[in-house]
Amino acid sequence: MRLYVMRHGVAMDRHDPAAPSDPERPLTADGSERTRLAVLGLVRLGVHVERVLTSPHLRAAQTAAIAAEPLGVLRGNVETTDALAPEQPVEAAVTAIEAGGARATLVVGHAPELDALIARLVGATQPLTALKKAGVAVLDVRGPTGGRLLAVYEPKVLRQLGRQ
Repeated sequence: MRLYVMRHGVAMDRHDPAAPSDPERPLTADGSERTRLAVLGLVRLGVHVERVLTSPHLRAAQTAAIAAEPLGVLRGNVETTDALAPEQPVEAAVTAIEAGGARATLVVGHAPELDALIARLVGATQPLTALKKAGVAVLDVRGPTGGRLLAVYEPKVLRQLGRQ
């Protein structure tokens, strides 16, 4: 399976006095636009996915919604799972990913859990990545720890591609 692991876009600052509770912090207007451009960069790279899994936190769900249509995902194939919420065990995310059976899946979540997920899937004992907001790692996953990290795309590079 081809797995695209995307960190959510730039959200409202948690220290802002007007910020809602952490699960309800939305993307900023700039964060939405930067995410949209990053997704268009993925489209320019030829990325197509069948399924999107997202954390239930608003900023991740908004990122998934921005990504789904341009990446070719049908409306019913965007799934929210608590397994991708912050502080959940990596094994819960692995189980959710494996349950889908799709050939290409986009996972949207949070740091540092996504970096731990990537490490787990490639059999590493420590994180190999530090995804930035709206950054994407691409893996070829062939089993519980038989994954290969194929690429890590910085959001700035994806946005540049998306503007073309």
